[in-house]
Amino acid sequence: MADTSTRVWGIGGRTITNAVTRVMSATTDYAAEDVMADAATAGTALTFDIGKNKGAGGYITNASMQCSTTALTPRMTLFLFRKTPTAGNLNDNAVNTSVHTTDRPNYVGKIDFPAWEDIGGNSESEATPSTVGNLPRAFNCDEADRNLYGILATRDAITGEAAGMTVVTTLTSEWY
Repeated sequence: MADTSTRVWGIGGRTITNAVTRVMSATTDYAAEDVMADAATAGTALTFDIGKNKGAGGYITNASMQCSTTALTPRMTLFLFRKTPTAGNLNDNAVNTSVHTTDRPNYVGKIDFPAWEDIGGNSESEATPSTVGNLPRAFNCDEADRNLYGILATRDAITGEAAGMTVVTTLTSEWY
């Protein structure tokens, strides 16, 4: 199933929030440092429509994740690139190989998410400048588009995942 993406301009027109909803393959437990993706054999990078226009730059000031499966508490890392990564592993439940040397010229950085929490609803996490998530994160989109591309990796093993669970990853940026 294809990702869905929602792009919202902030008040005053200086911020953009982009939420990407992805249905995860999640057919077996995740080991620490596994990729979480949409398919086990033909996974794709997350695409964040985050720049004001082609080649735009700014700062990611907030990042959050929500998972439809409850009671999950892993820490996650989102690796971000200016172009779609081609050498790092994109397949679900495969060992993460990012940041691969071939993709290094387009590497923007990573966002570390604190452990997901389940406080009666979905499992969720948020990274802000006051957490350990590496924010704000400066970025420049490739001159040919206004997107950033992401690979999501586990930092902890996950049991209790459900095939077809949805994960919504949201980035908010201010541009310069």
